[in-house]
Amino acid sequence: MTDTKTPETPMVTERGLVPLPPAAARALTLLGGVATIASAFLAWTWTVDFPGDLTVYGYPGGLQWLTFTGGILVALFALAGYGVKGLGWLTPARNNAPTVLAALGAFGTTWFTVIAIAAKLGGLVNLEPGGYVAAVASLLSVLGALALPQPVAGEATAKETLRASIAKPDHIAPAGHTAPWVQRAIITAITIIGLFAFAYGIDTEYGELFIGYLIVVVFAVWAAHTAGLLDRFSRIVATNRSFTLAMGFVAAIAFPLTQTDDHYANIGVNILIFGTVALGLNIVVGLAGLLDLGYVAFLGVGAYTAALVSGSEFSRFSGVQFPFWAAALAGAAASLVFGVLIGAPTLRLRGDYLAIVTLGFGEIFRIAVNNMDGVSGPDITNGPNGIPSIPDINLFGFNFGNSHDIGSFTIGRFANYYLLMVLIMALVVLVFTRAADSRIGRSWIAIREDETAATAMGINGFRVKLIAFALGASLAGLAGTVSAHVTYSVVPNPYQFAGSTPPNSAFLLAAVVLGGMGTVAGPLLGAALLYLLPEKLVFLQDKSLLAFGIALVLLMRFRPEGIIANRRRQLEFHETGQLDVPEQATLTDEPAVTKAGA
Repeated sequence: MTDTKTPETPMVTERGLVPLPPAAARALTLLGGVATIASAFLAWTWTVDFPGDLTVYGYPGGLQWLTFTGGILVALFALAGYGVKGLGWLTPARNNAPTVLAALGAFGTTWFTVIAIAAKLGGLVNLEPGGYVAAVASLLSVLGALALPQPVAGEATAKETLRASIAKPDHIAPAGHTAPWVQRAIITAITIIGLFAFAYGIDTEYGELFIGYLIVVVFAVWAAHTAGLLDRFSRIVATNRSFTLAMGFVAAIAFPLTQTDDHYANIGVNILIFGTVALGLNIVVGLAGLLDLGYVAFLGVGAYTAALVSGSEFSRFSGVQFPFWAAALAGAAASLVFGVLIGAPTLRLRGDYLAIVTLGFGEIFRIAVNNMDGVSGPDITNGPNGIPSIPDINLFGFNFGNSHDIGSFTIGRFANYYLLMVLIMALVVLVFTRAADSRIGRSWIAIREDETAATAMGINGFRVKLIAFALGASLAGLAGTVSAHVTYSVVPNPYQFAGSTPPNSAFLLAAVVLGGMGTVAGPLLGAALLYLLPEKLVFLQDKSLLAFGIALVLLMRFRPEGIIANRRRQLEFHETGQLDVPEQATLTDEPAVTKAGA
């Protein structure tokens, strides 16, 4: 008789990284979270020389608000672990990784503040008791969270299990049937939270506050991901795409109403211009797979075209003043023509060869407009002096250079341009999504994945790539026409491959890669981050490119698919079976609803 043995099921145990009983670990986590919240109401330093006024008892200020927020997240996840009724929805993945990440976020922003106080004011002697309480409380919550039990199967260690849970939740409890109005209420609430979080980030007045904000936001979103909340929300979004898109644009339109300083609206309009150009580049790089290193030149073509025909007295055609809609069409058309002229002879190249040619085009454009001053070349662009005194847009009697009152709100100049860019962004998103989900969009993706195989299946690779190049160029030119009016002048210097501030070709490409290639929201998020970081972290100065490079290296190591990943593209960077990728209805980004999650 043959002796057959049934494979044994690996024993599952629960261990923590810190040797504490589970009950004590959970209590320590909750105690640390509550004490962290309480510490925000104590004075952390005795002098107002540290920004944010952390000298007040009974009311948080500056970075204390971020510690307060982190403490609340820790306490909520800890209470959810106790099974408190009404908080079970916080952890559909049923693991302790979100608690660990929330505790690390509170610890990070608290200890960063304490160290910043000591460094700026000259030592720990400048700390008041509240600063010590906050530091110890946040440390206790981290120790307690690390001691929470992790289910360990077989020979795996608790550290390996926690690392896997942080990377991707193993199992998400199925959600019950949710009424459509409840789903839309959830989308509305998340939109409002996102709007105020974004407005708070832009409103940060000093670099320390912005760094603390980044720490809290990154760890909070990471905790939501490991808890399974983002997966559940993506399923809700998949069944309410139109409503979600409408709420997104309502939030974008409402952004100027949250601002009291038009300077922040200026940041917003520049982010939208940068994001529009990045979305156009996403067609070329993310969908068609063409590496374009001179893309910022198309933004310059649109800007210079608008400057020449918008009535500037320094324009070569100073007697010509097109209405804005005509100037915008002229800028987009000029960029499209340049895209075809550059793409027609070069798009038969592939890979690095194409990248070198496009890099050369970008430099040729910058050098050409710098020399068209009537001395070194024809008198068209006024050379390095550029074209100043570009008048504000006057569209249907509405002057974008004047302030306008809407009820009790005053919409300033930059807010006017911001709202115009929201409308243009809506048009660009519509073009991108329609193109990506069309037959030509599927051809772009086929070319990106394997041009030889796509050509063998009957796709005209050259024609398809030329269309992508031309469409991306025209979208960049459209954004350039608004950029010329916002800045009042156009000069050659910004249109280069790399620099310390956006827009330039390197930052545009990085925005697409950082945010997530082939998605709609990815390049917009990447553009917002890359514009805000140099704006807020001015103390980095010339080291900003070094910090940016380190951040990209870390991103490519831990999340090569980008922050907002295309679900199909995500499979290229992970082993089979490592990701539970939901069924996808379109080629843009979000997954469709699976039967299990419907």
